[in-house]
Formats: sequence, structure tokens, C-alpha cells
Amino acid sequence: MFLSAALLLFSTLSGTRAVSVSVGRSTTSDSLQGRSTVSTSLEIVNKVISPDGYRRSAVLAGGTFPGPLIKGNKGDRFIINVEDKLNDTTMLTDTSIHWHGILQHGGTNYNDGTAWITQCPITPGHSFPYSFQVPDQAGTFWYHSHLSTQYCDGLRGPFVVYDPNDPAKHLYDVDDESTIITLADWYHYPAMQATTNAPPKFNSTLINGLGRYENGSLSDLAVISVTQGKRYRFRLIGLSCDPNFFFSIDGHQLTIIEVDGVNHQPVVVDQIQIFAGQRYSFVLTANQIVGNYWIRALPNQDGVNVGSFVNGTNSAILRYAGAPKADPKTSSVVTQPLVETSLHPLVPSRAPGNPYPGGADYNIRLELGLDLTTFKFLVNGTTFVNPSTPVLLQILSGKYKAQDLLPKNNMFELKPNKTVEISFIGGGPGAPHPFHLHGHNFYVVRSANSSTYNFENPVIRDVVNVGLSTDDLATFRFVTDNQGPWMLHCHVDWHLEGGMAVILAEDIPDMAKEDPPPAWDQLCPIYNQTHNLGY
Repeated sequence: MFLSAALLLFSTLSGTRAVSVSVGRSTTSDSLQGRSTVSTSLEIVNKVISPDGYRRSAVLAGGTFPGPLIKGNKGDRFIINVEDKLNDTTMLTDTSIHWHGILQHGGTNYNDGTAWITQCPITPGHSFPYSFQVPDQAGTFWYHSHLSTQYCDGLRGPFVVYDPNDPAKHLYDVDDESTIITLADWYHYPAMQATTNAPPKFNSTLINGLGRYENGSLSDLAVISVTQGKRYRFRLIGLSCDPNFFFSIDGHQLTIIEVDGVNHQPVVVDQIQIFAGQRYSFVLTANQIVGNYWIRALPNQDGVNVGSFVNGTNSAILRYAGAPKADPKTSSVVTQPLVETSLHPLVPSRAPGNPYPGGADYNIRLELGLDLTTFKFLVNGTTFVNPSTPVLLQILSGKYKAQDLLPKNNMFELKPNKTVEISFIGGGPGAPHPFHLHGHNFYVVRSANSSTYNFENPVIRDVVNVGLSTDDLATFRFVTDNQGPWMLHCHVDWHLEGGMAVILAEDIPDMAKEDPPPAWDQLCPIYNQTHNLGY
């Protein structure tokens, strides 16, 4: 685990202008927009917690795991003042926060929260006010550290944008904080102690922040309460650093209505394989007899199921009103697992470009590998290494061509208003890899485990599994309608730290016109001074 070394500082961006920030959780009316502004502070702290019965110090948003829910409505402006109060040096004490799935349309790429791509990290004793709107987005998102592997130490939480005019509203009765389900892997040691030449071993699965580990105590499990006869919109969020999970609820069907913040046509399943970073909303009808039912999240790593449900590991409880407070006695029967190709957007939408493979303006094929000498990951033969200066800062300082930008060989320059097709050759070390694109939703025209292309109505999402087999050619498309340097990376955080990423530099000339706020200007000088890097 490492941070960038020397940090170049450009004098044009080192001013000391003051910035006024609204701090404290509140919601105010924005008369200019006819919308609301959600203002809150998010303190990043160290705290000892024992979510599975084992005590350890963690990096937490708001002092809890998962962090506090951030919520608002479609169209709202969010002002989130992130305050770094970290002091435990067994873990990283700098930080940055990425708002996963929020597209940052409208020239707010500098709020994307990706350390060394769109900003310098926030240092202890300092803060940064992230400020952005969600004009056209509603759905299930999340936030997490985007500095090295810090979010594996606990910095992750839910983010929901509600739509008062949700087209699926007639399908459910309840949709609130009680219907959010988070799935996470949990480690009994700091991320910086993890080995780099093998996947670090996680110790337990946490559902809504609680779980049990193998041979550990029978600590409390998360309980999700329902009332017989009601319909619930559950928002399932994959907060994982590494494993994907096979999620199910004994005796109940799950009707999927949202994928990664995009409304989709209802699909009935009884099991969802959810990869790191992915989200699903599903409707559950509480139509079984009053009782307790196991909620299961079986972890899968490198294509192999790991763990079991013995003693309630990898589990939580669905409890009907009136049921006794006891562990369930139910069993799991799966007959309708989710198949990604069965998902189609609610609003009919064709993939951009021509309806055949290679029918885009840019056609990029990415092959994943591993350097057996360094144990670093490779994308088209190159390991991603963080630049010494944030990519956005390089551009604002006068670099207008991708070949002038760092990191070398990991940068793809994309012109505006073009279609892009990206294909991944599946398999290889550490597969399956869930790839996340910042700044865009994309159309998955060919899914893993399928040789069929769908250009008419493919699933739209922002994290895709690229497959276990070298015969897989997972392929997605999007349009370059959002300027910025955007990361495309494996969302297994250990793999990102190991170099499995590239940068898409989209519309560099317009990026150079961006005007980040004074607080952003100050991040690099403060970081430089804190780390004694010089100028």
C-alpha cells in the first residue's frame, strides 16, 4: 500500500482563496432551481468496533459501519463537507470520497473523489466540500474512499436518490432507510498489512454491518423487519472490497426493478449474484407465514464459493411482525437465479453506435493479466501507477494531449460526442473482475457467459462482471457526453491497488475550461505541506 511520491505543484492553482461551506445535516430550498439543497458534514474518524464480535480499529464515516445514509431527491444539490479526523497510523490517515454511480454531469468532474485522478487527498485536520447536483439521476448509489485500499478498512456507506415520481411506485408499499441492505466483506487486520501476492483473506460477511466469523462467537445478526401482506422495495448494495455474493432470502421471490441506479423492466428471481460496486432494487412481497427466514449472502472469490451458513455465518434474518426473536430454521432452494441478459431497461433504449461488434467510433479491447515477477496486474500489458500529480490538475495546468499526461500508457483520449465500445477478454488471475466506469452508465451489449450481442435493449449499468472464461468478451458501449478524466477499473480494491485500471480522458479541451472552487485549489498545497514533499 503506497501513496504517490513527489507532488508537482503548479503555481497557477496554489492560491489561498477562502471558501464558505454550509456544515451540518440540513435541507434547504433552492429558489433558483426550484429544488432542494442537501447540506451535511461527514466526519471521517477512527473508532474501535466489533461488527462480527472481533474488536478492531477501523476507518469510518460518521463513526459507524456502514456509514450514515446520505439521501435526497432527484434534482437536488448535495453539499457534503468531508472532514478528515483520522489519527490511527496503522491505516491511511489521508482520504478522499467517491460518490459511486453519481455521474457528475455539468462540469463537476473535480467532485468525483478519485485520489490522484481528480484531486489530491484530504489530509488530517482539513476538509473538502463536495458539491454536485443529480439533475437526471435517481436510484441506489453508495460512497467510499477512493484512496488506495482504505475503504477495505471500513469507509463505505449508502447513498439513495429518491424519485417522487418513481414509475415503479405502484409495485411497493415501503421504501425507506429500513429497506436498505448492504453486503460487505470484513477483515480483522488493517488493509496496509494485507499481502500483495495473493488475495487477502476476509474474515466475515457483514449484512447491514453485522455478521459472524468462522469459529467466532454467536454475535448479533442484522434483522430486517416486515409485516405480512406488505410489499417492500429493498435496495441491495454491494459494498465489497473483493468477493461477490450469491444473495437470496429463503422462501421469497425477488422482483428486480432497478440496476445500478437505472430503472429496469421487472424480472422475478430467487437469487442475485452481486459483484463489488453493483446495486439492485427488488420488490419482496411478505406473503409467507409469520416467522423468521434466513437472508443469505454466500461469498464467492476467484470463481469459487467460500464459506458456509453454519452458525449463521454469511447471514441475516428476515423477521415478520409477530414472529419470535429466534434464528430461522428455513432452508434454501434456488430455482431462478438472475441471468444478466434477462435485464432490460424500463424505458426502451438502444445501445449507441451501429448494431454490430466494432460498430462504434472508438473500439477498445482490453486484455487483463498478471506480472508474475512483481505480482502486479496488467491491462494490455501495462500496470496502472498513480501519477504524482492529479490528472485533472495536469490538464488545468496546460497539458492538452493524452500523450503529455501521466500515467503514460494507461490513458485513452476520447473526443466528445462519440460512441465508445470497450471489450474485455475474460478469465485470467483473480477473475471474475467487476469493472466500474466513472462518469457514465453503459450498455452491456455482450455479457459474461454469453456469446450473444444485444444492441436493441441491453442492461444499463456502471459495474459489469467481465467473466471467468477466456472465451468471454464482455462488451459495453457509451457516449462521450461528460468531460473529465474518468477511471475505468476493477472494483476488487486489491486489484485496483495492484494496477488494474486505465484512464479515459474525455474531451480534454473542455476539461481545460473547468473552474474548480478555491477549496479544491488548496488540496494539493496542503497535501504537499503535510507530507513535506516540497514544491
